[in-house]
Amino acid sequence: MDDTFILIITAALSLIVGGFITGSLLKKAVLKKSNLILEEAREKAEVIKMEKILQAKEKFLQLKSEHEKVISEKNSNVQRNENKLRQRESILSKKIEESQRAQNSIDILKANLDNQLVILEKKQTEVDKLHGDQVKQLETISGFSAEQAKEQLIETLKGEAESEAMIHIREIADEARLTANREAKKIVIETIQRTAAEHAIENTVTVFNLESDEIKGRIIGREGRNIRALEAMTGIEIIIDDSPDAILLSGFDPIRREIARLSLQKLVTDGRIHPARIEEIVAKTCKEVEQEILEVGKRTVIDLGIHNMHHELIKLIGRMKYRSSYGQNLLAHSKEVANLSATMASELGLNPKIAKRAGLLHDIGKIAENEAELPHAILGMKLAEKFREKPDVCNAIGAHHNEIEMETLISPIVQVCDAISGARPGARREVVEAYIQRLKKLEDLALTYPGVVKTYAIQAGRELRVIVGAEQVSDADADKISFELSRKIQEEMTYPGQIKITVIRETRAINYAK
Repeated sequence: MDDTFILIITAALSLIVGGFITGSLLKKAVLKKSNLILEEAREKAEVIKMEKILQAKEKFLQLKSEHEKVISEKNSNVQRNENKLRQRESILSKKIEESQRAQNSIDILKANLDNQLVILEKKQTEVDKLHGDQVKQLETISGFSAEQAKEQLIETLKGEAESEAMIHIREIADEARLTANREAKKIVIETIQRTAAEHAIENTVTVFNLESDEIKGRIIGREGRNIRALEAMTGIEIIIDDSPDAILLSGFDPIRREIARLSLQKLVTDGRIHPARIEEIVAKTCKEVEQEILEVGKRTVIDLGIHNMHHELIKLIGRMKYRSSYGQNLLAHSKEVANLSATMASELGLNPKIAKRAGLLHDIGKIAENEAELPHAILGMKLAEKFREKPDVCNAIGAHHNEIEMETLISPIVQVCDAISGARPGARREVVEAYIQRLKKLEDLALTYPGVVKTYAIQAGRELRVIVGAEQVSDADADKISFELSRKIQEEMTYPGQIKITVIRETRAINYAK
């Protein structure tokens, strides 16, 4: 038992001593390792420190170099500016010296001029004295004073001039007697050839025949409300006078007159004549007339054998029926030019179909609804190009009044045929065209004001009716439009007599019972 206890104690002591020895060894190993790590860290820190110092030195040297460079540039700029200032100072000093020399020269010249003026004055005095002595000598020799001699010379020249003038007058009178008879006959013949029939009546007035005078009262309506509604809807002046069984429809626009005539015909046939019915019939008639215009255009191109034309161009051709150019119906004129152009092109060995197409469309620019500030030939060419007509046709349309250069042989043919149709004696009359243009300008002037819905020139341009929207224009604004429009017409237009401007503003309340 004692031996076992001793062995246990011995083993425990051995373990304790072994652990102590082992711990000491481990501690020494750890200390050695840590010393090595610290030494490596110090070496790395020293290396990093040296690198940072070198980098700092390089950065410093770089900044120093850049700074010295900037300083050098600034010094050079300062030097250049100083050199420029020195140059300017030298130039200014030279200019000052030159101006001083110039001033001295001017003073010298001025002194010389003053001396010369004194000399000239003395010489002028001597010349005047010599002239006076010569006049006195001449008066003594001739026995006339200077005034008497001047009067005698004037009388002599006047007599010679009168004699020569009488000779010229006599020669002119003799020549006039020889040529007066021939010129008078020529003027009379040309006047007879060029005098057209009275187009103004047939182009601006339509006669609507009635079965009896009793229908006139129904057309007028109670207190004239029916006739006012008709005039307001169509823009045509309806003249009811003492003519038996007839009413006159007056207006410069043939399409409006046709709408008014057809509407009246339907109203009289139907028997129901009141403002609501009038409004309905006029709206329906407008659509029918538009359809008729399209049919006329289609019949025209079919009769002429023209194919593949845009429907908008066909519609414009139909509108030619209701348009006159200097008193000549535009559709008849265009058809005549088309046929003449085809015939002439055939004789010259050219394509008659293209010539006929160009001849029919040559005045299409006169029908454009939105009239631009362009010649009708250029406007017609643009319309033809828009609707894909051939270049030959477009050039013939644009060049028939020499607005553009002719590029094909079709162009001069259309121009010549237009002259044959329109420029022959009696074919046209410019008075009607000028009259229609004046009325159209009247309506366009009124349309420039805001709130204006429709405008109608009636009574041969002596009255302008302006219909305005009640929502946009008040009663005070209506008075203002009437006043300003009258002033504008006075300033911008030339017209005979006076023009009455009537601004109409009405309010309508519309509801539907369902």
